[in-house]
Amino acid sequence: MVTMATRILTVEDDERIRTSLRLALEDEGWEVEESSNGEAALGIFRRHPADVVLIDIMLPGVDGFEVCRSLRRISNVPIVMVTAREDTHDIVAGLEAGADDYLTKPFAPKELSARIRALLRRARTAEGPLTNFIFADLEVFAEEGIVRRGSQDIDLTKTELRLLIELASSPGRTLSREVLLERIWGYDYFGDSRLVDVHIRRLRTKIETDPANPRHVVTVRGEGYKLQP
Repeated sequence: MVTMATRILTVEDDERIRTSLRLALEDEGWEVEESSNGEAALGIFRRHPADVVLIDIMLPGVDGFEVCRSLRRISNVPIVMVTAREDTHDIVAGLEAGADDYLTKPFAPKELSARIRALLRRARTAEGPLTNFIFADLEVFAEEGIVRRGSQDIDLTKTELRLLIELASSPGRTLSREVLLERIWGYDYFGDSRLVDVHIRRLRTKIETDPANPRHVVTVRGEGYKLQP
Protein backbone atom coordinates (compact mmCIF):
# COMPACT_ATOMS: atom_id res chain seq x y z
CA MET A 1 0.00 0.00 0.00
CA VAL A 2 1.41 3.37 -1.03
CA THR A 3 1.10 6.12 1.60
CA MET A 4 0.81 9.85 1.06
CA ALA A 5 4.18 10.19 2.77
CA THR A 6 5.78 8.96 -0.47
CA ARG A 7 6.77 12.03 -2.48
CA ILE A 8 7.63 12.14 -6.17
CA LEU A 9 9.43 15.15 -7.66
CA THR A 10 8.87 15.54 -11.42
CA VAL A 11 11.16 17.81 -13.45
CA GLU A 12 9.55 18.49 -16.84
CA ASP A 13 9.36 21.73 -18.84
CA ASP A 14 6.34 20.75 -20.97
CA GLU A 15 3.28 21.81 -18.96
CA ARG A 16 0.94 19.30 -20.59
CA ILE A 17 3.26 16.38 -19.90
CA ARG A 18 3.94 17.65 -16.38
CA THR A 19 0.22 17.84 -15.64
CA SER A 20 -0.50 14.38 -17.06
CA LEU A 21 2.36 12.95 -15.01
CA ARG A 22 1.03 14.56 -11.84
CA LEU A 23 -2.49 13.27 -12.43
CA ALA A 24 -1.27 9.75 -13.19
CA LEU A 25 0.98 9.66 -10.11
CA GLU A 26 -1.64 11.16 -7.82
CA ASP A 27 -4.07 8.55 -9.09
CA GLU A 28 -1.64 5.95 -7.71
CA GLY A 29 -1.78 7.65 -4.31
CA TRP A 30 1.56 9.47 -4.36
CA GLU A 31 2.17 13.05 -3.34
CA VAL A 32 3.66 14.96 -6.30
CA GLU A 33 5.77 18.10 -6.46
CA GLU A 34 6.50 19.64 -9.86
CA SER A 35 9.28 21.73 -11.34
CA SER A 36 9.61 23.13 -14.87
CA ASN A 37 13.40 23.54 -14.74
CA GLY A 38 16.52 22.11 -13.17
CA GLU A 39 17.54 25.01 -10.96
CA ALA A 40 14.13 25.16 -9.28
CA ALA A 41 14.06 21.38 -8.88
CA LEU A 42 17.38 21.37 -7.02
CA GLY A 43 16.10 24.10 -4.71
CA ILE A 44 12.90 22.14 -4.04
CA PHE A 45 14.84 18.97 -3.31
CA ARG A 46 17.23 20.69 -0.90
CA ARG A 47 14.31 22.15 1.05
CA HIS A 48 12.15 19.03 1.00
CA PRO A 49 13.82 15.83 -0.33
CA ALA A 50 11.61 13.53 -2.38
CA ASP A 51 11.49 9.72 -2.32
CA VAL A 52 11.86 9.40 -6.12
CA VAL A 53 12.83 11.99 -8.75
CA LEU A 54 11.74 11.88 -12.42
CA ILE A 55 13.93 14.07 -14.62
CA ASP A 56 13.37 14.94 -18.27
CA ILE A 57 16.69 15.08 -20.12
CA MET A 58 15.83 18.07 -22.34
CA LEU A 59 15.36 20.96 -19.91
CA PRO A 60 15.93 24.68 -20.41
CA GLY A 61 19.07 26.02 -18.73
CA VAL A 62 20.55 23.22 -16.64
CA ASP A 63 19.82 19.98 -18.51
CA GLY A 64 18.65 16.72 -17.00
CA PHE A 65 22.13 15.19 -16.91
CA GLU A 66 23.48 18.01 -14.76
CA VAL A 67 20.42 17.93 -12.48
CA CYS A 68 21.05 14.21 -11.99
CA ARG A 69 24.74 14.73 -11.24
CA SER A 70 23.92 17.53 -8.79
CA LEU A 71 21.41 15.35 -6.95
CA ARG A 72 23.91 12.51 -6.80
CA ARG A 73 26.39 14.78 -5.02
CA ILE A 74 23.93 15.27 -2.16
CA SER A 75 21.66 12.22 -2.16
CA ASN A 76 21.16 8.57 -3.11
CA VAL A 77 17.49 9.18 -3.95
CA PRO A 78 16.19 6.85 -6.70
CA ILE A 79 16.28 8.76 -10.01
CA VAL A 80 14.47 7.95 -13.27
CA MET A 81 15.63 9.80 -16.39
CA VAL A 82 12.97 10.46 -19.04
CA THR A 83 13.90 10.86 -22.69
CA ALA A 84 11.87 11.51 -25.84
CA ARG A 85 14.37 9.58 -27.96
CA GLU A 86 15.43 5.94 -28.01
CA ASP A 87 18.97 7.23 -28.33
CA THR A 88 21.47 4.86 -26.76
CA HIS A 89 23.85 7.75 -26.08
CA ASP A 90 21.18 9.67 -24.11
CA ILE A 91 20.19 6.57 -22.16
CA VAL A 92 23.74 5.60 -21.27
CA ALA A 93 24.69 9.21 -20.47
CA GLY A 94 21.73 9.44 -18.09
CA LEU A 95 22.73 6.26 -16.30
CA GLU A 96 26.36 7.39 -16.20
CA ALA A 97 25.20 10.64 -14.58
CA GLY A 98 23.84 8.56 -11.73
CA ALA A 99 20.27 7.65 -12.69
CA ASP A 100 18.92 4.31 -11.52
CA ASP A 101 16.58 3.79 -14.46
CA TYR A 102 15.15 5.49 -17.55
CA LEU A 103 11.89 5.69 -19.48
CA THR A 104 11.33 6.60 -23.12
CA LYS A 105 8.38 8.80 -24.07
CA PRO A 106 5.62 8.03 -24.66
CA PHE A 107 5.15 5.55 -21.83
CA ALA A 108 2.11 4.04 -20.17
CA PRO A 109 1.27 5.31 -16.67
CA LYS A 110 1.16 1.71 -15.43
CA GLU A 111 4.73 1.12 -16.59
CA LEU A 112 5.88 4.29 -14.84
CA SER A 113 4.12 3.17 -11.66
CA ALA A 114 5.71 -0.27 -11.89
CA ARG A 115 9.18 1.27 -12.23
CA ILE A 116 8.62 3.59 -9.27
CA ARG A 117 7.25 0.81 -7.08
CA ALA A 118 10.25 -1.38 -7.92
CA LEU A 119 12.68 1.43 -7.05
CA LEU A 120 10.90 2.19 -3.78
CA ARG A 121 10.74 -1.48 -2.86
CA ARG A 122 14.45 -1.88 -3.57
CA ALA A 123 15.37 1.24 -1.62
CA ARG A 124 13.39 0.06 1.39
CA THR A 125 14.78 -3.46 1.17
CA ALA A 126 18.28 -1.97 1.18
CA GLU A 127 17.51 -0.50 4.59
CA GLY A 128 16.95 -3.95 6.11
CA PRO A 129 19.55 -6.25 7.70
CA LEU A 130 22.41 -7.02 5.32
CA THR A 131 25.67 -8.91 5.65
CA ASN A 132 29.00 -7.15 6.08
CA PHE A 133 31.96 -8.71 4.28
CA ILE A 134 35.57 -8.22 3.23
CA PHE A 135 37.14 -9.09 -0.10
CA ALA A 136 40.54 -8.16 -1.45
CA ASP A 137 41.36 -4.74 0.02
CA LEU A 138 37.73 -3.66 0.44
CA GLU A 139 35.53 -3.72 3.54
CA VAL A 140 31.78 -3.58 2.92
CA PHE A 141 29.53 -2.50 5.79
CA ALA A 142 26.26 -3.26 4.07
CA GLU A 143 23.86 -2.12 6.79
CA GLU A 144 25.57 1.28 7.00
CA GLY A 145 25.94 1.52 3.23
CA ILE A 146 29.70 2.03 3.55
CA VAL A 147 32.48 0.59 1.39
CA ARG A 148 35.99 1.31 2.60
CA ARG A 149 39.51 0.79 1.30
CA GLY A 150 41.95 1.29 4.16
CA SER A 151 40.83 4.49 5.87
CA GLN A 152 39.09 5.89 2.77
CA ASP A 153 35.35 5.57 2.23
CA ILE A 154 34.15 4.81 -1.30
CA ASP A 155 30.89 6.53 -2.17
CA LEU A 156 28.47 4.10 -3.85
CA THR A 157 24.86 4.74 -4.80
CA LYS A 158 22.25 2.36 -3.38
CA THR A 159 22.04 0.62 -6.74
CA GLU A 160 25.82 0.15 -6.95
CA LEU A 161 25.91 -1.13 -3.36
CA ARG A 162 23.10 -3.62 -3.98
CA LEU A 163 24.86 -4.80 -7.14
CA LEU A 164 28.12 -5.34 -5.24
CA ILE A 165 26.33 -7.18 -2.43
CA GLU A 166 24.43 -9.38 -4.89
CA LEU A 167 27.66 -10.39 -6.65
CA ALA A 168 29.45 -10.88 -3.32
CA SER A 169 26.69 -13.17 -2.06
CA SER A 170 27.80 -15.73 -4.68
CA PRO A 171 31.57 -15.22 -5.02
CA GLY A 172 33.01 -16.84 -8.13
CA ARG A 173 29.55 -17.61 -9.51
CA THR A 174 28.42 -15.99 -12.76
CA LEU A 175 25.13 -14.09 -12.56
CA SER A 176 23.39 -13.30 -15.84
CA ARG A 177 22.14 -9.83 -16.69
CA GLU A 178 18.58 -11.15 -16.49
CA VAL A 179 19.13 -12.45 -12.95
CA LEU A 180 20.70 -9.15 -11.87
CA LEU A 181 17.84 -7.16 -13.42
CA GLU A 182 15.34 -9.22 -11.47
CA ARG A 183 17.23 -9.17 -8.16
CA ILE A 184 18.44 -5.57 -8.19
CA TRP A 185 15.77 -3.72 -10.17
CA GLY A 186 12.87 -6.13 -9.75
CA TYR A 187 12.24 -6.09 -13.50
CA ASP A 188 11.40 -8.93 -15.82
CA TYR A 189 9.97 -8.44 -19.31
CA PHE A 190 10.51 -4.66 -19.47
CA GLY A 191 14.06 -4.72 -18.13
CA ASP A 192 16.98 -3.47 -20.20
CA SER A 193 20.42 -5.06 -19.88
CA ARG A 194 22.02 -1.62 -20.41
CA LEU A 195 21.00 -0.87 -16.82
CA VAL A 196 23.26 -3.68 -15.63
CA ASP A 197 26.18 -2.90 -17.95
CA VAL A 198 26.34 0.81 -17.11
CA HIS A 199 26.06 0.25 -13.36
CA ILE A 200 28.76 -2.44 -13.51
CA ARG A 201 30.98 0.06 -15.32
CA ARG A 202 30.30 2.73 -12.68
CA LEU A 203 30.95 0.24 -9.89
CA ARG A 204 34.28 -0.70 -11.44
CA THR A 205 35.42 2.92 -11.63
CA LYS A 206 34.95 3.13 -7.87
CA ILE A 207 36.28 -0.18 -6.55
CA GLU A 208 38.82 -1.35 -9.13
CA THR A 209 42.42 -0.11 -9.14
CA ASP A 210 42.38 -0.32 -12.95
CA PRO A 211 38.73 -0.21 -14.15
CA ALA A 212 39.79 -0.98 -17.74
CA ASN A 213 41.29 -4.25 -16.53
CA PRO A 214 39.06 -5.27 -13.62
CA ARG A 215 40.31 -7.89 -11.16
CA HIS A 216 37.24 -8.23 -8.98
CA VAL A 217 34.05 -7.55 -10.99
CA VAL A 218 34.74 -9.76 -13.98
CA THR A 219 32.81 -10.12 -17.24
CA VAL A 220 32.05 -13.67 -18.33
CA ARG A 221 31.54 -13.23 -22.05
CA GLY A 222 28.08 -14.23 -23.23
CA GLU A 223 26.96 -15.11 -19.69
CA GLY A 224 27.11 -12.18 -17.28
CA TYR A 225 29.26 -11.00 -14.37
CA LYS A 226 30.90 -12.48 -11.31
CA LEU A 227 32.86 -11.28 -8.30
CA GLN A 228 36.32 -12.74 -8.26
CA PRO A 229 37.52 -12.93 -4.62
